[in-house]
Amino acid sequence: MSRATRRDFLKQSALAGVGFWVGTSSVTAAVRSPNEKLNFAGIGVGGKGSSDIDQCAPFGNIVAICDIDENHLNAKARRFPQAKKYTDFREMFAEMGDRIDAVTVSTPDHTHAVASITAMKLGKHVYCQKPLTHSVYEARQMREVARKYKVATQMGNQGTTLTGLRRAVEVVQAGVLGPVREAHVWTNRPIWPQAPLITSRPKDVRTPPPHVHWNLFLGPAPERPYAVFPNEAKFGRFRNRSAYHPFTWRGWWDFGTGALGDMACHTANMAFMALKLSYPTSVVAEAGDVNPETCPSWATVTWEFPARDGMPPVKLYWYEGRRNGQKNLPPRKLFYGENPPGSGSLLVGEKGVLYSPNDYGAATRFLGPIAKELERAAAKVPESLPRNNRGDGGMKEEWVKAIRSANPQTALSNFDYAGLLTETVLLGNVAIRTGKKIDWDGPHLRPTNCPEAEKFIRTTYREGWTL
Repeated sequence: MSRATRRDFLKQSALAGVGFWVGTSSVTAAVRSPNEKLNFAGIGVGGKGSSDIDQCAPFGNIVAICDIDENHLNAKARRFPQAKKYTDFREMFAEMGDRIDAVTVSTPDHTHAVASITAMKLGKHVYCQKPLTHSVYEARQMREVARKYKVATQMGNQGTTLTGLRRAVEVVQAGVLGPVREAHVWTNRPIWPQAPLITSRPKDVRTPPPHVHWNLFLGPAPERPYAVFPNEAKFGRFRNRSAYHPFTWRGWWDFGTGALGDMACHTANMAFMALKLSYPTSVVAEAGDVNPETCPSWATVTWEFPARDGMPPVKLYWYEGRRNGQKNLPPRKLFYGENPPGSGSLLVGEKGVLYSPNDYGAATRFLGPIAKELERAAAKVPESLPRNNRGDGGMKEEWVKAIRSANPQTALSNFDYAGLLTETVLLGNVAIRTGKKIDWDGPHLRPTNCPEAEKFIRTTYREGWTL
């Protein structure tokens, strides 16, 4: 494709939105031979994206890499000199769409869905970092598009592969705890500037550094200038540094999803899977320093789920930040004298508590008067889930198996599961921003009592970046 032709292509795609690349035809992924090498592309290859694309190399060829930061791009090109470099994934697909089988998407949250859905509509298999999307609506779209185009998918919540998490799922579903009516999950996030430290845009506006393609970083987000945090001691290591790229975007609503989005797809994963959760019936939140620009200083979110598959109704609680100067945590009585770590989860059953002092639910033990008895009962539960236990690399391995077998369910955190988990998680942010209890009609993706929530469920996009 000539440079002029490429410019025309991108101009037309900007006008038509991402769907331009596939038109109205039905594209489905081809079944690959178990021994055939796959061609991978990486979208976002700095930070977590660096290891994501590295972990694909044993399974095939890295043919293209894309990042809005040329420093990230050039560093990764030294590892994969044969890969063609891009700063705009739309241009990458325009030029190399027929030479790419699968992509990793490891960008800031607000571009996950646009990049992933573009790829899936072209029949590409997708591995996307957590949280799967920036909005509830996007999470639903990721599920539906993955089904329609029959691609193999996986979300990057690597605890899903770990034996400890899978064993906890088996034990809970075998009824060892008895009926579970409460689950509590907490995090050590945020670890970046947001409320109360900052609740408005920085005034120190600057020209972006030459290696950062700022307009491409913004992607579907509303336009705003590049800026840095104030040079004040209270900003610690972040003072006089970029307010958005490469890490601190997480605390801004336009780009990130805060502590909840960053960690709940990890820390609530075991509870969500073990309790067979689906659509909640309601969600409500308490939060501090709520404002239109940044995520809150603290939040406690409560989802209610109906009875399902023989399990009773259950409430899921989430805790983040510091409240009244103290870390926001579940009630101390639930820990039976244990000292709670920075992150973890508790499943409260009639017979006892399953406790995980771990981000991933990868290590668990029983708490309560009959903990030893519960351990003996758990030891008798047969294995029902396949074993992997290889963490982040194991996530790529299962994804590649799903590609080669044409069976998306081989990847346990496929978008059908991960999309539902992400929908639920991000509803918590909707409740934080509205400040109201939301009664939720999951199948129809709508609040039944809170019309002001709509603008947070489905956001608008800049021209050229629509789904």
